[in-house]
Amino acid sequence: MFVLHGIQGFPSSVTADYVPFQIWDTLQGLSTYTRTMLSTQALLSAIGVGEKSATVIGATFQWFLRDLTGMLGGILFTFYQGSNLDSNAKMWRLAADLMNDLGMLMDLISPLFPSAFVIIVCLGSISRSFTGVASGATRAALTQHFALQDNAADISAKEGSQETVATMIGMALGMLVARITIGHPLAIWVCFLSLTLFHMYANYQAVRCLALTSLNPERTTIHLQHFMKTGKVLSPEQVSAKEHVLPLNLTVWSSKNADLLYTKVHLGTRVSSLDNMEIKENLLSAASYYAKAKYLLVERNGTVNVIVHKDSNAADVLKSFVHALILATNVSESKSSHSDSQMWIDKHYNVFIHKLKSLGWKTERLLSPIIWRANWIYKASEKKAD
Repeated sequence: MFVLHGIQGFPSSVTADYVPFQIWDTLQGLSTYTRTMLSTQALLSAIGVGEKSATVIGATFQWFLRDLTGMLGGILFTFYQGSNLDSNAKMWRLAADLMNDLGMLMDLISPLFPSAFVIIVCLGSISRSFTGVASGATRAALTQHFALQDNAADISAKEGSQETVATMIGMALGMLVARITIGHPLAIWVCFLSLTLFHMYANYQAVRCLALTSLNPERTTIHLQHFMKTGKVLSPEQVSAKEHVLPLNLTVWSSKNADLLYTKVHLGTRVSSLDNMEIKENLLSAASYYAKAKYLLVERNGTVNVIVHKDSNAADVLKSFVHALILATNVSESKSSHSDSQMWIDKHYNVFIHKLKSLGWKTERLLSPIIWRANWIYKASEKKAD
């Protein structure tokens, strides 16, 4: 059932989390394709397939409107969230499947509300359009993670074949379930909801077993706080067990996870947004601590704003974020903010990065979008920021 051994060099050519992820991913796929048959059957019934009073033009228009709203939803989602998909691949992968569940649920309930049918199916189409964008983008990121020997194309091709097999089996099961439950609304709902619960569980397990080695804001925060306490860094598996995978902080323990310190750092702040004179004075007074850096840190009300220089590279961005986390920690502990944070960076940063590399972490860049960059020139007697 699984097209695993077809990958060249398997298993040494893929990461250790590849097989468990594919198992759970295939199981959730089977659930999806089985439920799709039930939701599509309900949708076609609502459109009027099989009824003499239904017209071809009416059904065509409704289907076209459904697809159109889905396309527009996908464009808007890409515009507002496209830059965040790489940095939070696990969260968006799970969110994508939850949105797909919501879209199919709307298709299933559409016959129950004939007067609001068009609105319901359009909302369901929009929900699924988010799924298409997020799932496609995160799958590309995960494929790159799995590939250990520059074999991303091979892995992607085998995943496509595996998904095709799962689709065919799921469709066959879906037709069987649809035929058995036809004319029995209660049985349809029991089957749909049961498969949906299993689908959500399988997806959660799939993203939970992923041990990504790239650094995003949350994983960097988890590492840094552990390093500051113990002088050691964590393995990808250990960090995976600590980081969030849910779209929202829904669990009781989530507020304790790394204290959400990374939410107190704004990376890539626009200089013109700091229009308060007090903030600009703070910027200039603290600039001496960053004379050799390609970033500036400005703290206000417990939030650290990172102004990134236009010539900064990926390593500079990662260093600026770690520095901002140290500054945010010092502010929360009422320590001398800029001087102490600079001392920590000078003494410990290179050791921190070296230990991350030794455990297989990718320290070349931080997965976080930067919208705004700035330009400034340092002089011996004057610091100027544009």
